[in-house]
Amino acid sequence: MRRQGGFTLLELLVVLVIVGITLGMVSFNAMPDSKQMLQQEGQRIALLLQLARDEAIVRDRPVAFEADAEHYRFLVREENSWQPLPQDEMLRQRDFKRGPVVVSISPPSAGSNTLPLRVVFGREPVQQPFVLTMSLANASVAIRADGIGHFTVE
Repeated sequence: MRRQGGFTLLELLVVLVIVGITLGMVSFNAMPDSKQMLQQEGQRIALLLQLARDEAIVRDRPVAFEADAEHYRFLVREENSWQPLPQDEMLRQRDFKRGPVVVSISPPSAGSNTLPLRVVFGREPVQQPFVLTMSLANASVAIRADGIGHFTVE
C-alpha cells in the first residue's frame, strides 16, 4: 500500500505560526520609534532651514521658521506682517508625524519663550548660531546652526 505525499494539518499549522511570528517581529521593527522619527524630522527641518536662510538672502527679505507642538511653517516679511510663502511647495506648513513635540531654542531669542517659537533669517549671510531642540516622549534631537549656513542634526 502506497502512502500519499503531502503535509499534515499539524505541519501546516506549525509553519503558519512560525510565519506569523516572523511577520510580527518584522513589522514591529519596521515601525520607527520616537528617536528615529525625530531624527528623520530633524534632518528634514535642517534642510528646510538651510533653504529658508538662502531664500532670505535671495529675496532680500527676512524669512522666519515658526513651530509649535503640532506643526511648523515658514513665513516671509511682507510690509508690517509675517505671511506664509505663497505657492512654495518646499516651505509650506507641515505637521509633525507624531505630536505633541516640545520645541525650544538656545540661546533664547526675543519672544522665544512663547509658542509658536520663531527663528528669523535676515538678509545677511552671517547670523547668530543657535540650537533648536525637539523632544518627544523620552527622545530628543538637536539641530545646530553655526551662523554661516551649516545645519547639523545631533
